Amino acid sequence: MSNAVLIVDDADFMRMMLRDIVEDMGLEVAAEASDGAEAVQQYRQKDVDLVLLDITMPVVDGLDALKQIIKYDPAANVVMITALGQKEQVLACIKAGAKDFIIKPFDQERVTETLEHLRVPVCT
Repeated sequence: MSNAVLIVDDADFMRMMLRDIVEDMGLEVAAEASDGAEAVQQYRQKDVDLVLLDITMPVVDGLDALKQIIKYDPAANVVMITALGQKEQVLACIKAGAKDFIIKPFDQERVTETLEHLRVPVCT
């Protein structure tokens, strides 16, 4: 396993924050995407172990991107990124195959807990 992560969020700042947390944990950011269509394309092109996927994005939203990723790879480890108040969307994502979710604003402890829960190796 390469410990590679795909970070998907339409906000540059959120991607930067997640990248810093993931890299501090010793994981590799294999790719980043700013919308769901780009996320699906990157997932198919890169060898990633985990996708951190925002729900609310332009072009293709996180739920649709999740469905496409799971259809391509039913074993994909996808963690949804959500703002408070998106309970229905989170439940739809879990039903569609997401493994977990992180609520914005996120911190290193929550991201670490999520990765450990998914058994993605964490280098600390």
